[in-house]
Amino acid sequence: MRRELAAAAMELFATKGYEATTVDEIAATAGVARRTFFRHFRAKEEAIFPDHDDTLVRAQAVLEAAPSHENPLDTVCRGIKEVMRMYAASPKGSVERYKLTRDVPALREREIASVARYERLFTRYLLGHFDEAAHRDGDDDPLLAEVAASAVVTAHNHVLRRWLRSGGVGDVEAQLDHAFAIVRRTFGTGFGANRLAAPEPAGVAAGGNGGAGTTREDEVLVTVARTDTPIGEIMRTIEQALRDD
Repeated sequence: MRRELAAAAMELFATKGYEATTVDEIAATAGVARRTFFRHFRAKEEAIFPDHDDTLVRAQAVLEAAPSHENPLDTVCRGIKEVMRMYAASPKGSVERYKLTRDVPALREREIASVARYERLFTRYLLGHFDEAAHRDGDDDPLLAEVAASAVVTAHNHVLRRWLRSGGVGDVEAQLDHAFAIVRRTFGTGFGANRLAAPEPAGVAAGGNGGAGTTREDEVLVTVARTDTPIGEIMRTIEQALRDD
């Protein structure tokens, strides 16, 4: 019923205009009573976003089911893919909705409010991966958690807008993976470094950012790295150690 009401709202907004369309007309077009409309939506601007609530639940389920060894930032990237899949499931409808939100301020504000809910969800998740009671000067995890959550949402929205402007054509999930790779390179080795770093064996020097470290014993080069450290950073650490020898 939510989707039928949403389809009716989209049709009327496109033909009559948003301001000229009433809730009664949306309900009548969907073949239901006015009270049925209000059982599903609080206002007419909500009617063209029927899937955001369910998508938020699915994204939260991804976070709750994440394996303990997974980098929290990777988990968040997987969670927000649920949002992209919602749009990609109906390219034509998503493009039409995008055009409406650009033209109607009330719909644009509603969409912004929906995006803010995702950002709060991901920020809370990342913030939950450090001990606030143990917060100390020099611990940047709280800042990185909020910035990383914003970066993931921003990367998603950038890719989504570009895809919608192109008419919903192309492999949007592959484009999203590329954007997330950039986010991971920027934040992945910093966030949670203090929390996730394993105790280091005696005689092993850690790298300055908690990612990878090296030490020399006679002619043996020993490298210790976190499992989520990008291979490029590991190689740069090794190369630097060899140059410094």
